Amino acid sequence: MGELVLHPSYPLVLESTLGVLLLAVLVVGLFRRGATDHVAGWLTLAGLVGLSLAAWQAEPGRVALEGSFVVDELSLFGKRLFLISATLSVLATLGLSHPSFRKRGTEYYVVFLASLLGMLVLASARDLILLFVAFELMSIPLYFLTGFLKGEDAAPEGAMKFFLIGSISSAVILYGLSFVYGAVGTTDMAAIPAAVAVADPLVLLGLALMAGGLGFKIAAVPFHMWVPDTYEAANSPFVAWLSIAPKTAGFLAIFRLYVEGVGTGALFWVPLFGTLAAVSIVAGNLMAIPQTNIKRLLAYSGVAHIGYLLLGLTAMSVSGAAMVMFYLVAYLFGNMGAFFVVQAVAGSEGSDDISTYRGLARRSPGLALCLLLFLLSLGGIPFVAGFWAKLFIFWAVVEQGMYFLAFLGAVLTVVALYYYLVVARHMYIDEPESPHPIKVPGVLMVAIGACMAGIIVMGVYPEPWVQAFMRVAMTLFSTT
Repeated sequence: MGELVLHPSYPLVLESTLGVLLLAVLVVGLFRRGATDHVAGWLTLAGLVGLSLAAWQAEPGRVALEGSFVVDELSLFGKRLFLISATLSVLATLGLSHPSFRKRGTEYYVVFLASLLGMLVLASARDLILLFVAFELMSIPLYFLTGFLKGEDAAPEGAMKFFLIGSISSAVILYGLSFVYGAVGTTDMAAIPAAVAVADPLVLLGLALMAGGLGFKIAAVPFHMWVPDTYEAANSPFVAWLSIAPKTAGFLAIFRLYVEGVGTGALFWVPLFGTLAAVSIVAGNLMAIPQTNIKRLLAYSGVAHIGYLLLGLTAMSVSGAAMVMFYLVAYLFGNMGAFFVVQAVAGSEGSDDISTYRGLARRSPGLALCLLLFLLSLGGIPFVAGFWAKLFIFWAVVEQGMYFLAFLGAVLTVVALYYYLVVARHMYIDEPESPHPIKVPGVLMVAIGACMAGIIVMGVYPEPWVQAFMRVAMTLFSTT
């Protein structure tokens, strides 16, 4: 990537403002009286809406901390995605009536914002130490948020499993980082490409270990074992955010470490990422088939989607990197929307079993239609966002002559459609167990509507999105 030019505006403005918002929500919590937790939620939402708008006005070309923190095209992509997904998650969270949110809602929002702050910093990190610290600032609050509903039976187990596996992955990343530092003598990521170009064995070993640790963060097979229990344990708005934001952070780190500026040395990692992609696609889709809990089904489905994202990374091309970004945004709207519908049904029926969706189309036709479109987008059916996401990923892989991976992905897409359509069959063919419609809180309806708009707009008019992501991807390969 070309040399960044200093900009007179403050590079850390989004992070600083988010820190102020976090403190404001904390102060509200310290003086809470009855309904103040509700006020804390709305304050968090208002702040995130403002930050999201500010992120769209931000321009690349700023640096801070002697180059350790950069504001470039890739970092702005990540920050915008993090803020939009966080806004949707908080909006849906305001529709929850669980006692934990009435008693300790402020705690939830403060910790949520702390994790988001780590993501924003991570998106701009160009130093290995800053990258690791940002990862930990992002990850540690996630363990707390997973077990926030501590009265639920699955919450302690899911949070503990997430914590243990996450801690191991952090240790592996730190161990790999030590090898890289020992070989290049600096934590500046700009020194990595030169070491990769001469195939320094210590650097390659360090990056291989870091790839394993990042595999845990993005939930690629065989590092996915925390996903189903964590998804089942936590509340749906948080899981919706967990399913996209931390994984995007992992892919941003992968772009920084293995793609940006590395040149032909990036091809060294193609077999590794290609293998992880193939195994994740196969295992994720096959393990989703026997699931009877819809959150676990979406968890294993998410593992498969990570495989498709890794396919784009395996292409090691401008189009491949761009389509990974397109896929992430399409997955944001499709997967978060599906989890929001799950939240609505579970709030009414008190269960996440797929059987509770029987006859949903007769009880709440609008809600059933939304879930159907979200599932079809995840399955890659024309002409919603997920269709173009998968098609563009396959095209990027075929351009590089990786026909087997493209064929494997296409075949397993049919498998994915099977278990998505099982849910659709319950909604549209089976008789309802109750004649009463599902009651959906107004804020949750807005969140679902926003996700619907996302998959439809991207599906009907994908070209401007593709062009925008191609511009971002070109900055990664501009020195190759």
